[in-house]
Amino acid sequence: MSERIEWTRHPDGVVELQLARADKMNALDSAMFDALIDAGERLRKDTEARAVVISGRGKAFCAGLDMQSFERMDQGSVNVLGEGAAGADLLVRTHGLSNAAQQVAMTWRDVPIPVIAAVHGVAFGGGLQVALGADIRIVAPDTKMSVMEIKWGLVPDMAGMVLMRELARTDVVRELTFTGRIFSGEEALKIGFATRLSAEPLADALQMAHDIAAKSPHAIRAGKRLLNASLSHSAAEMLLAESVEQKALIGSANQSEAVRANIERRAPTFIGI
Repeated sequence: MSERIEWTRHPDGVVELQLARADKMNALDSAMFDALIDAGERLRKDTEARAVVISGRGKAFCAGLDMQSFERMDQGSVNVLGEGAAGADLLVRTHGLSNAAQQVAMTWRDVPIPVIAAVHGVAFGGGLQVALGADIRIVAPDTKMSVMEIKWGLVPDMAGMVLMRELARTDVVRELTFTGRIFSGEEALKIGFATRLSAEPLADALQMAHDIAAKSPHAIRAGKRLLNASLSHSAAEMLLAESVEQKALIGSANQSEAVRANIERRAPTFIGI
C-alpha cells in the first residue's frame, strides 16, 4: 500500500481512496501514478468491495502533473516521470489498450463496481482526467478545472481524448483543449464533466456510495458491464448483452432477495460475489 493513497474500508463494502499528497495539492508524480494503478488492480480483484469514492486530501482534488516532471521535459528527458511504471515508453501498451499513464484514468473502467470522484479545489490536466475516468463526479461549485496540457505545449494523454468525448460536445472539448482555460464546477455541470454539484462533495459521494452498497452487488456489477460495453458495441450486440445479463440475474439468490425485501417492506440482505 502506497503512502500516496490513504485507504479506508467501510463495513458495507464502500472503499475510500484519498490522494494523500496535500502539500503538493496531490500532484501526480511517479509514485502517485503507480499507487493509482495499483489501487485499480486491487479493486478489480476485490470481491467484497461494493463502491469506491476517490477524493483528494487538503485543498485540492489533484493539481495535475508535478513540476519536477515538467522540468525533466525541459531537460530533454525521455523518462519524464522518473522511475516506475508510468515512466515507461509512452508507445508501449502496458495495460491492454493503454499505456501506464493512460491506465491511471482508464483503470476505473476496469474496476467492476461504481467509482465516484469527489472533486474540490482544483482538478487540472492529469487530475481532471483521473476524475473523468470515474463513473460519477460530484463536484464543488467553486472547483477550478482545466484541460491544462496546452499550457505546457502538450495534449491530453491520460485517456482524456477518450473520456471527454463521452461527456461533452465535440466543439466544447476542442475549445477547452485548444485554450486550456480554467472553468468552474458550475460550468462543468453544464457541459457534462460534472454529474452533480455539492457544497460537500466528499460527504455526498460517500452517501451515494453507501446507497449503492445497499443494492444487489451482482446487479450493480452487471449494470457497469453493460454501461461499459455500450460505449463501443452495436445496438444488436447491446440488446443481446442486456438479455444475457438479465437471464443470469432473474431467479438468482440476490434477485429473489430483492423481490422478497420489497414485498416484506424491509432492508435486503444480499450475499457477496
